Amino acid sequence: MANRDRRVARVPPRHRVDPEQLRDAVAAVAPWLDGSAGQPSRAQLAAAVRLSLRTLEQVAPGNTVEVRVAPFAAAQCVAGPRHTRGTPPNVVETDPRTWLELATGRLAWSWALDQGRVTASGTRADVSGWLPLLR
Repeated sequence: MANRDRRVARVPPRHRVDPEQLRDAVAAVAPWLDGSAGQPSRAQLAAAVRLSLRTLEQVAPGNTVEVRVAPFAAAQCVAGPRHTRGTPPNVVETDPRTWLELATGRLAWSWALDQGRVTASGTRADVSGWLPLLR
């Protein structure tokens, strides 16, 4: 646990996410995730995705896995061997809606994988242990 605390302490301040800010960003897109409203604005969707990915970086610090949520952001997380060039060996890719459903606990990791809503390649690409990020 001590190593984890030290690692989080080294995350640059620009990467710190205020939990209230994350809750507000996700609340803005929650009706869409629940199916009771149309798609939110691009800015609202981008904010929710980016803040949730930055939160993942905080709770699972490292550079072993790259989580890609196109077209908004990618994050490197999970402790282990550092990747420096080319295509990372551990990659998670999904769309914004699926990512936010995973991040909020509306969707199970295993189900998303089985349905092809998430692709996860590499032996360390399972980030389900850190999800949901927000309930």
